[in-house]
Amino acid sequence: MSGRRGPLAGSYPAAVALVVTTLVPFLCLTAAVFLVAPQIERSLHLSAGALDVTIALSDAAYAVGTVFAVQLATHLPGRRMLVGYVSLFFVSALLAAWAPTGAVFVGAFIVEGLCTSLMLIAAVPPLVIGWPPRKMPWTGTVMNLAIFGAVAVGPTVGALMASSGHWRPLFWAVAGVGALAMALAALTFEDVPPAGTDVPWDLVAIGLAVAGCGLAFFGAGWLEAKGHPTALALVPLVVGIGLVGALVVYEYRLRRPLMPVKQLATTMPVVGILIALFASASAFGLMELVLIAIEHRAGPTTIAVQFLPEFGAAIVTAGIFGALFRTRYTPVLAFAGLVALAAAAALLTGVATGGSATVEVGAGLIGLGVGASVSPALFLAGFSLRSSEVQRVFALIELLRGVTAFLVAPILLFLAAVLGPTLASGIGWASWVCFALAVAGAVGAGTVFYVGRGRLHTPDLATWAKGEPAWHSPPLLARYRGDPPGEDGDTEEPPADRQVERRGA
Repeated sequence: MSGRRGPLAGSYPAAVALVVTTLVPFLCLTAAVFLVAPQIERSLHLSAGALDVTIALSDAAYAVGTVFAVQLATHLPGRRMLVGYVSLFFVSALLAAWAPTGAVFVGAFIVEGLCTSLMLIAAVPPLVIGWPPRKMPWTGTVMNLAIFGAVAVGPTVGALMASSGHWRPLFWAVAGVGALAMALAALTFEDVPPAGTDVPWDLVAIGLAVAGCGLAFFGAGWLEAKGHPTALALVPLVVGIGLVGALVVYEYRLRRPLMPVKQLATTMPVVGILIALFASASAFGLMELVLIAIEHRAGPTTIAVQFLPEFGAAIVTAGIFGALFRTRYTPVLAFAGLVALAAAAALLTGVATGGSATVEVGAGLIGLGVGASVSPALFLAGFSLRSSEVQRVFALIELLRGVTAFLVAPILLFLAAVLGPTLASGIGWASWVCFALAVAGAVGAGTVFYVGRGRLHTPDLATWAKGEPAWHSPPLLARYRGDPPGEDGDTEEPPADRQVERRGA
């Protein structure tokens, strides 16, 4: 396929549609599948525990896929691989929808999770850096909606499917979107060389990611399934988390790492990573706690309506992010997202006994919080490095975010079952844990920002598009390293694109 170009290769709307159709299906399923779980269990004769572990392992595959994707991109043509990823996703979606047995469904659903992160790392970076800077605010808005809007609408979609009594139409719809993504991958095809064939295969990183995520998510899923601590849950959970931590340390110390951990160890990327991780953990945990709290007292249609504010809020914050993208206030938006999540958690401590207004306002605050924090945080990290590194930056952050978002939720569900004498009180205590996560993220990121002499930067998108960082990120602990303010780049000189604008005015 060398040298071939699809008829829509130069179309920005088609590139946007490709990203949306590759990311939305599975991310929507991650929130929707819990509401149709009883129908799946009855239809395929799966136990509730087996389905819990299956969902956990599909999330593990999503986290691991980021590492596979960035490694394969260094040695194989990215767009050819994307066509392969989309095709494999389509086949697995068909198998999951058709599945005559539980074994077929389990395997297909796990592969869907793997393919989604493969597609994310292959499709999103070209959309971010492959178009003129004036397109970037639109790209940020689309990414926000595709990733977090999909998750936000998941409970509503799942509840509507549950009200019908059938689960397969949801999975057939996912397969249909997969078919559209496959068509778009072919129509927008433009052959590109590998990202860097001189980069060595990092088999240690892949092994640590597979073993760490597999063990940790299996342990979390088993803990949720059993409802009480067992060696089969706790040992894999602890060992897996340790291996993921070892992966980060290994990549930091490596001379030619697969993921740029050491390059990201400056003030602004660390601020962004902390916000993304703590916001994801708090938001996903809250969403599942709310579903557990209301599933027995509200019908599926009621649940669908009560979660609509979350999707509406995600749309609003995506628009705000697009409007602020070229300004210095992106970090402010990210911190505000954590504040919204803390407010949501405080309100939802009473969700088990509260009325529909509590659910609706809380869901809206979750949508505001996760939409305002995570995507802006991704770009806080990405803008601090060269644009050519964006694929590896997104891979590392999505790996860590996937671990925190999808791993914390089943642990919180377990805590809700054991923290109080009743489920209602347990959900309240677990919601306070989510509150603590949001506050810890804000305090931790704020502290790093302060001691690193962080500033509110206006991103120089034109310079970033040419391959240089969009702003300077001071070293960690710059305020206490003994360097004069000017030596770490803490100046008030406006970035180059603003200077050009002033001269043009």
